[in-house]
Amino acid sequence: MSDERWKQRFRAARVSLPGWAREAPERSVFRSNASGTWEIYTWDRETGEQRQATSRPNGTLMGGLDPYGRELWWFADTDGDEFGVWMRQPFEGGEAVPATPLEPSYPAGLALGRSGRVLVGRSGRHGSSVHLIDPGGEPVTIYEHAENAYLGGLSRDEELIAVGHSEHGDSRHPALKILRPDGSVVAELWDGPGKGVGPSGFSPVEGDPRLLVDHERRGKEELLLWNPLTGEERELVFDLPGEVGASWFPDGRSLLVSHGYEARDELFRYDLESGELARIDTPRGSVGGATARPDGTVEYGFTCAAEPPVIRSTTGAVVLTPPGEPAPPSVPVEDLWVEGPGGRIHALVSRPEGEGPFPTVFDVHGGPTAQDVDAFNPGTAAWVDHGFAVVQVNYRGSTGYGSAWRDALEEKVGLIELEDVKAVRDEVVRTGLADPEKLVLAGGSWGGYLTLLGIGTQPDDWSVAVAAVPVADYVAAYEDEMEALQAFDRSLFGGSPTEVPDKYRESSPITYVESVKVPVLILAGENDPRCPIRQIDNYLARLTELGVPHDVYRYDAGHGSLVIEERLKQVEAEIGFAMKSLGLA
Repeated sequence: MSDERWKQRFRAARVSLPGWAREAPERSVFRSNASGTWEIYTWDRETGEQRQATSRPNGTLMGGLDPYGRELWWFADTDGDEFGVWMRQPFEGGEAVPATPLEPSYPAGLALGRSGRVLVGRSGRHGSSVHLIDPGGEPVTIYEHAENAYLGGLSRDEELIAVGHSEHGDSRHPALKILRPDGSVVAELWDGPGKGVGPSGFSPVEGDPRLLVDHERRGKEELLLWNPLTGEERELVFDLPGEVGASWFPDGRSLLVSHGYEARDELFRYDLESGELARIDTPRGSVGGATARPDGTVEYGFTCAAEPPVIRSTTGAVVLTPPGEPAPPSVPVEDLWVEGPGGRIHALVSRPEGEGPFPTVFDVHGGPTAQDVDAFNPGTAAWVDHGFAVVQVNYRGSTGYGSAWRDALEEKVGLIELEDVKAVRDEVVRTGLADPEKLVLAGGSWGGYLTLLGIGTQPDDWSVAVAAVPVADYVAAYEDEMEALQAFDRSLFGGSPTEVPDKYRESSPITYVESVKVPVLILAGENDPRCPIRQIDNYLARLTELGVPHDVYRYDAGHGSLVIEERLKQVEAEIGFAMKSLGLA
């Protein structure tokens, strides 16, 4: 492969939507890959100065500012394993030091108060916990439970603490608990089995205890305002077909509402007093985050499949421009609707130049609680540049299409999703888009899991498999994975492998490995806490025993890489393996 446009798309500098200090909005923080690795940067909007704050071999993903913008807090793990501690350093630069005396853990939320009060959510072998640290004081555990939970927010007066939890045993449909700083319970909110609620932020106004809450009482993601002190609820019902989320405008009088529908987003301003819902003018595509500024303007990350992402403002200005040349554009996506066994399936198609049928890659998304959207994706563009059509399927299990669609996979985990992938596969073959002799099943994380499960349960439908950081042996994966994912799996299957062994066996790729007929490439992170390496080695050993042609690409990081050149090597390996296996190289 040559160093052409596809590599330029990866190497082009990008930036995330900036966050900002609530009491010092001129001080901001963002992520960028400008150094070649995704790291945290600070930005003084008054002076224009930008500073790379972190520099670590495997990159840094999580960071934020204290309310006054005096300190940057960022999470330090080890080689991408997601297990570590919070660090802090001055906004202007200087030595980074451990922010708390707490032991390393998986992060489960962070809240920084104006008084200096700190709340840290942690997850690990102990279960889940929330710890309060007042200035000059030692950490106090105010919440702990064996089931999965996370810190969901701190009220402006610092007297109310939101915790999302699954004490009822179902982390896929969490409940909500409000605590005082002493750990006493103020109020609880749960809508019952199969209906989750989650915190989306306390009111930014002093003396206003209301919490913005996500719920799904009518079968899709919607909003309500909840006063935990009085119990009063105000459901916010909008005449919109898709699912909604929201955050506060800084004055507390309006909400910034995001509406996702059929793989695209739009923004609205909702006036809480008048009930007026006013659309904010944004282009057609996806919104990669949005925030309302104190002056009433809105900044948002915009992306669509054809154009590289940009950070825009409702003033019309580009908020933040990364250095260097922008990434080359790609092709737009086309919508494809296919009648499937569980209802109408939405897929996105990216076509190369020329006439079909094309060699086609089914790029299956991870999650599974996620979805493919109309967004710029250097990986998708790389396949297209090499002559492949790319099909992305929002199978049952995906978000964005209602609660019933999202939860349908619980009937037969993995197998339900693959029914939808196959329905779309058969349709694109029938219409002449895809060459049935050159079909690549590919994906990362949950998509990698579905890839390995697919070539075992649908062995005649695929020509080659490319699985990145997959679940390959579900029982071994459960034994080794991070505790929060064990809770997720128990919710998904209705128990642990000990409690429901047949369900795990039926949904595990290694169960069907003897049926695999196609060449297989597996990419694996040595330090991956989500899809650990031992269970991948188990699957690879079986492929070797069976004489199935396969290759493995190992790298010294976790569940993916934040290093651009490493990511390029992985994509080059993926496409190269597919082309060689299909006789195209």
